[in-house]
Amino acid sequence: MMNSIHFFLLKFSHSNFGYIYMKIFTAAALALSLIASIASAQENAAAPAPAAAPAAPQPWTHKTKQLDRHAVDALLANPKKVLFIDVRRPDEVVAKGSFPVFLNVQVADLKDELDFIPRDRAIVTISNRAHRAGDVGDLLISKGFKVAGAIGTQDYEEQGGTIKRIVAPVRKTQ
Repeated sequence: MMNSIHFFLLKFSHSNFGYIYMKIFTAAALALSLIASIASAQENAAAPAPAAAPAAPQPWTHKTKQLDRHAVDALLANPKKVLFIDVRRPDEVVAKGSFPVFLNVQVADLKDELDFIPRDRAIVTISNRAHRAGDVGDLLISKGFKVAGAIGTQDYEEQGGTIKRIVAPVRKTQ
């Protein structure tokens, strides 16, 4: 095949018509090459990207017990004996939701608010993935509080639990 192409080019390169045909042949070859490149690029773009592997969960290193959905549901069934403390920022609580009843005390403010936390109830600390909640649970244990455990709202949802979405109040302008 390659020899016949070379013969074709040599035969017509010595005449005016040959020069024109050679230009047409070169343009056609370039056009076919461009079309093949575009088709290949479209095919690659249409192919789905391989799914990124989910991040490995961080190992639990806290003294506070990491609770699962069933343990939290059992505690929610008896609300007079438990206090849920959500340690996230208000914007996180609004964005991710929380449990039906909770006290919101941010991590940064917790040491100043210890006197206001009742000591007669078991405490469940809440964050997104339970690690901040585990830190706070460890602090509360060190201060003599009864801590039932820590849970993340995202973990709770992934285990089939239902989180309440909170709508931020609308500011009234005067």
